[in-house]
Amino acid sequence: MNCTGRYAPSPTGPLHLGNLRTALLAWLLARSQDAPFLMRIEDLDRQRSRAAHESGQLEDLRALGLDWDDEGSEMRQSERDEAYAGAVAGLRDDGLIYECFCTRTEIRQAASAPHGELPEGAYPGTCRELSAAERSERERSGRPAALRVRAGAPRVGFEDRLYGDHAAVVDDFVVRRNDGTYGYNLAVVVDDAAQGIGEVARGRDLLDSTPRQIWLAERLGLPPMASWAHLPLVLGSDGERLAKRHGSVTLADQRRAGREPAAVRAALAASVGLCEPDERPGAEALISRFDPSAVPLQDGPLPGIETTPPAG
Repeated sequence: MNCTGRYAPSPTGPLHLGNLRTALLAWLLARSQDAPFLMRIEDLDRQRSRAAHESGQLEDLRALGLDWDDEGSEMRQSERDEAYAGAVAGLRDDGLIYECFCTRTEIRQAASAPHGELPEGAYPGTCRELSAAERSERERSGRPAALRVRAGAPRVGFEDRLYGDHAAVVDDFVVRRNDGTYGYNLAVVVDDAAQGIGEVARGRDLLDSTPRQIWLAERLGLPPMASWAHLPLVLGSDGERLAKRHGSVTLADQRRAGREPAAVRAALAASVGLCEPDERPGAEALISRFDPSAVPLQDGPLPGIETTPPAG
C-alpha cells in the first residue's frame, strides 16, 4: 500500500500546539511505515499568507525533530493555479460545474432551511437550475459568481484508520470562490494526486470533508486514496478546540515559559500515550513506539500545559 504521507500547513500565523501534535502524528504515521513524508504549503489565502509565517512554521517543525523528503522544494498552492484551472475545465466539460451568485447571507439562510436528505448547513442548489433570464439578471447586478459542482447529493462512505466507517451526503460545494480563489477541497484533491500521497493524516475536524474529496477525485479520474487517518483534536482548558486565542499555545510561547522543544514534544507524545509525562524521548525513538490503533479517539487537553481561556 502507498503510505506516502504529508503535512500541509497554511502560513497565516504561527502553528499552535494542536497543529504541532497533528504534524507529529502525521510524521509518525508515515515514518513508522518506512514511507516518504512530504510538506505542502497551503497558501491559497494570499491576503493572509506570509513568507515569514511559512519559515517560522517550518522551523518549529524542525525544532520538534520532524523532517520531510522534499525539504527545499515544498509544493506551494499559490503556484498551482494552472493545475486547478485544468481540473475545473475538465469538470465543466463533463457538465459538473455551474455558477453560483448567492451572497453569504443568502447561503446561510438557504442552508439553515430543511432540505430533505441534505445535511444541515449544506448548499441546497439554489443556483443550480437558473434560467437564462435569471442568470442574466444576476450578472447585470454585478454579483461575481462562484463555481460549484453538480454533486447530486450522493452518500459517500469510507473507512478511517482511527474512526472506522464514516459516510456523508455530498452537496454542491464550491471549487472556485467568487474572488477567483480555488476552493480547499479542489486544491487538496489535485495536490494529493500530484504529490503521490497515499495516506492522508489530518485533524478530525476535516473528517466530514473527506466524502467530498473522494467524490471529486473520482470525477477527475484520479487514483483513490489508499488510506485516511483523522486525528483527535487538542482542546484548551475551557474545553473548546485549541486556538491562538487561548494564550500561550505556540512553540515560541512555550520557550518563553521555559519549556524547550524536547519538553513540548514529550507533552505532545504523552497526550496520545507514547511516553510518560517525565520522559524526554527523541522524535526517532517515538517511531518504534507508535501504533495508530492505540491513539485515543477523544479530543482533550495536553497534560502539563496550561492554556488561558479566551477573555469574554
